[in-house]
Amino acid sequence: MAFFDSEKKENDFGKVYSVSGPVVIAENMLGAAMHELVRVGSNGLMGEIIRLEGTTATIQVYEETAGLQLGDMVERTMKPLSVELGPGIMASIFDGIQRPLVTISHKSGSIFIPRGISVQSLDHTKPYEFTPLLKIGDQVSGGDIIGTVPESALVVHKVLVPPNVMGTVKWIADAGNYTLDDKVIGIEFNGKTQELTMAHHWPVRKPRPTADKITSTTPLVTGQRVLDALFPCVQGGTCAIPGAFGCGKTVISQALSKYSNSDVIVYVGCGERGNEMAEVLRDFPSLSIKLIPQTCQSLREK
Repeated sequence: MAFFDSEKKENDFGKVYSVSGPVVIAENMLGAAMHELVRVGSNGLMGEIIRLEGTTATIQVYEETAGLQLGDMVERTMKPLSVELGPGIMASIFDGIQRPLVTISHKSGSIFIPRGISVQSLDHTKPYEFTPLLKIGDQVSGGDIIGTVPESALVVHKVLVPPNVMGTVKWIADAGNYTLDDKVIGIEFNGKTQELTMAHHWPVRKPRPTADKITSTTPLVTGQRVLDALFPCVQGGTCAIPGAFGCGKTVISQALSKYSNSDVIVYVGCGERGNEMAEVLRDFPSLSIKLIPQTCQSLREK
């Protein structure tokens, strides 16, 4: 079965002009935008437009392009490459384009990622305990906290108003369990009410807006004596660990993730060896953090 929707307009599709590894050039792409998400070939391979020249577009395909042929269809999505932000993002394992690897494994029954597979980044069927922090009549804008969701004993997720939304709270859901498909708040602006869920999408190439940059005042205690004594760091700061092959850069980064006094860990493996990433996935769930009272939680939950 072909991937493409037959009800779409003909000008929503381009055609493959050339293929060179992961780089595909498509023609008949008039009106396409930079960094737009596209689907290439009958399998719907995910790609991103990285160059536009006339009616042709250069596409970076994030999957194996073997089997693509000249003339294969390229579907425009009219949306930028985005990620989904909301409850459930913690303790998840994603690939580089936020596809959940555990969900894909269960859905496909394979240890490999099928080409063109499309699954939701977050679980939209799982109920989350939502506690509202706003009331009807409140004035809100992007970044305001709608409510909280306890993702685990370690992390309380704050549900935010998306940066491009502002207005007056028309209605808000009561405290209770909701899924990511349920509307939890209605915000009115210029006579129109926009209803929001606990999650929203955000383009990966667009920085999140900030009101101010807070000065770091709290030390980042790494648990590594040589770092804490000779190379102290601060929470919210940036550190670099340069070094040649085999010097232990990955070992240090894993140690910081395991033992530093941080609330949330985002471990990104870019260009890492496969066995090093397997080590992270093996070790982190087996490590635990002691809480008060005497309870333990898996390190993976943060």
